[in-house]
This record gives sequence, C-alpha cells and structure tokens, in this order.
Amino acid sequence: MANAWKRNQSTKILTPKNLLLFVSTSLLLLAFLYLSSTQTPQNPKSPHNKDLIVDRPIKPFDCFNSPQAHPVFANIVEGLKFPFIYSLSDYGNLPEKPHKNIVRTLKGKPFRRPDISATVQELLETMRGKNKDGIFVDVGANVGMASFAAAVMGFKVLAFEPVFENLQRICEGIYFNRVGELVQVFEAAASDRNGNITFHKLVGRLDNSAVSATGAKMAFKSNEEIALQVKSIPLDEVIRESEPVLLLKIDVQGWEYHVLKGASKLLSRKKSEAPYLIYEEDERLLQASNTTAKEIREFLRTIKWLEDLVMLQCR
Repeated sequence: MANAWKRNQSTKILTPKNLLLFVSTSLLLLAFLYLSSTQTPQNPKSPHNKDLIVDRPIKPFDCFNSPQAHPVFANIVEGLKFPFIYSLSDYGNLPEKPHKNIVRTLKGKPFRRPDISATVQELLETMRGKNKDGIFVDVGANVGMASFAAAVMGFKVLAFEPVFENLQRICEGIYFNRVGELVQVFEAAASDRNGNITFHKLVGRLDNSAVSATGAKMAFKSNEEIALQVKSIPLDEVIRESEPVLLLKIDVQGWEYHVLKGASKLLSRKKSEAPYLIYEEDERLLQASNTTAKEIREFLRTIKWLEDLVMLQCR
C-alpha cells in the first residue's frame, strides 16, 4: 500500500513552501478587507432623469424599492411606428375569460395597439417635424400605454397614476423599454387642490378606478369597489413655468374638470407655448363627479385660442 499513512511518520508543517503560502494568503486577505472597508457602496442608478426631478413638490414613485408585482405578463404592441412593451395588471377571469391580450399572446400575436398610443405618437411626430421639443404629461397613466408611446420616441414624460398595481406595471415598462432616463411617475391624482381625495378602486379590475363610487360602477360594471385615500396635487404646482410642455393627456374617469382647473396656468401660456390637450369627455362620469361637459367647455373658452389645440375622446 504505497499511499498508506505511516502512523509514526513525523509531519513537517513549517516548511518553506507552506510558510510562503501562508504569508501570501494573509496578505491577500488583508488587502481585501482594507478595500472592502474603504469602498463606499453605491446605489443602483436611478430610473429618473435628474432634470425632471429638480424642484418638484412631490417625490416620484420609487420603482427600485417597490415590491415586484407577480405574475408578469408583457408583450410588444402591434402596428405602431415606434413600438414598445407594456405589462397587464388586469388578467380578466382566468381560465374562463382571460384578457384578450393574453389570448393574443398565446396565439403568437403581439398586444393589440391602444388607440391612445397611436394618437400620442402621431401628434408628437407632427410637433417634432415643426422642430418643437418639450414634455409629455400623462394624467391617468394606467399601465403606461401613452407614456411609453412618447418615451420610446425620446420625449420626456411626467406620468400621474394613483393605483399602486398600475404603478408597478409602469415600473416594469420602464425597465422593458429602457426609458428610465425619460419617464418620471408620481403616485398621485392630479386635481385642483393640494391634499387628499378618496378614490374607488374596482375589485377584480386592478387597472381601473374612479374618484366617484357611482362613476366607478358605471364605467367598469362592477358591484364592489374599495375606497382609498390618495394624494392630490395641481399640475401647476408640479410643472415649472420654464418647462416646455408639448402634449397633455387626461383620462381620469370623470375627474377631468378638476385636473384642468389645476392646470390653468399651464393652459394659459401663450399660444406658441401652450400644450396640445387630449381629454376624455363622458357626460355620465362627469355628472357622477358633480361636473358636466358644458362646465369643462366653458372653462376652456376662457382661454380663447385653446379650442384650436384640443382633441376630445368622447364616449
């Protein structure tokens, strides 16, 4: 047994070879400990452009510290000149009636193109052709279908969305589309006053909500909603007077009048600097929030030239 251990054989520990190995290992360990103690750990790169953060009275939603939503179901959008990816928060009733975009994905098709995405890109491309530059403001951002349509074109975006589950999906879209330097999202409802308002989130429809409980049931055909307190803030307090705004989109299920009143300074800029306006006008939802389409139009007429820069989405 050539390899058998001899019980009485003496062991030489401090041989020159072992001593050299011990000293070398010790020096490497000391160097590692020194570097570890002196190196300052750095935080991950913020997804938000520093130029967008300066002097805001409200902090942006922190995508890095937000819990990750799961499961994630995302896909690219069909039929756009500047395509993008977004993820669903409303999956429908599985497995009986899943969301139509889930069915499309299982068939190997992309998500159906949202009309608002196409409209935003067409308007912004027209403005770019006129050498105009500025910010896109997305009020009622939902899961980011309008925000990402602008961001993938290279435009900076300020998005407002009070539903937490939607904010998680917007964060996913920021990562998917690599637009962290362009999109800043706020966990807030744009309104005509600074404070808090009660809004109603639909049970089973995580991607939709309304300020009015009646409006929520009316718009989304649900018999159950959850009342939550969310921060409200006027756009005029968030957007600096020096910031050029190209396009303002508002889709807030009947709360449009209050958003417009809170943006009166922005809308009152001289014609060459005022934003193009897209807003939804649904008389039933407006009345549920104690306003009317007539009231909105009378308000807009106080800005005489604004009628040339308005696009309605009527239901």
